[in-house]
Amino acid sequence: MSVVCQNLKYLRKQKAWTQQEFADKLGIKRSLLGAYEEERAEPRTEILEQVSDMFRVSIDDLLRRDLGSQKDNFLEKRRQLKLGSSRQAIQFVPVKAAAGYLAGYNDDEFIEELNTFTLPMLGAGDYRAFEIAGDSMLPVTSGSVIVCHKVEGWDEIKNNETYVVITSREGIVFKRILKNNRSKSKITLVSDNPQFEPYGVDMEEVLELWQSDAVISKAGQQSRMSVNHLADMVSHLQDQVSLLKKKLKD
Repeated sequence: MSVVCQNLKYLRKQKAWTQQEFADKLGIKRSLLGAYEEERAEPRTEILEQVSDMFRVSIDDLLRRDLGSQKDNFLEKRRQLKLGSSRQAIQFVPVKAAAGYLAGYNDDEFIEELNTFTLPMLGAGDYRAFEIAGDSMLPVTSGSVIVCHKVEGWDEIKNNETYVVITSREGIVFKRILKNNRSKSKITLVSDNPQFEPYGVDMEEVLELWQSDAVISKAGQQSRMSVNHLADMVSHLQDQVSLLKKKLKD
């Protein structure tokens, strides 16, 4: 690998950026950055200038000096810190990385590039954190982060609990799961916001299931609903109650 390609990858990892995050900052496609790092293409002069300004490294050093060669370099310290930590590292999947996650969820290298953090209250396990968007699970607001542990298949699903569900058709969604005990081939995804209708998903479409353990949101962040929105929710709930009463009488 050429020195400049090594340095691009080293500097990106020094900031703990994914390829997508670094590519966005450079204004290029992720695939092109991947080509640079894998020495399938040479970075253009304007890219080198951006990297030079971003990291305050001369273009000459980018081209000629192996920035990660020192024994006490940043990546080595970070690796040792991870190895020495007794807490479980949690990979974080932001909204902007959701599309890439669908393609790379089973790719160890992609997962390794995700930023990580730890929480003191979690024990051993396989954890991941997903940033959610939308208001289908109010009062959990858009932008909140759901920390989850992985479950394997239908048998491990707890009925009416909240999960981050990764599907080939819907992508990453945060919902309650209702199981149909007569069939293991399908689950129903339900929103806490009654304005969103439940819908069925075939288990063969499910790529991963993550049961929620914690919700992280910004201080002061709360759901903001208008009076009309609240009125619509109450009306919808009343309709559902009336429908249930009718079914019980029948």
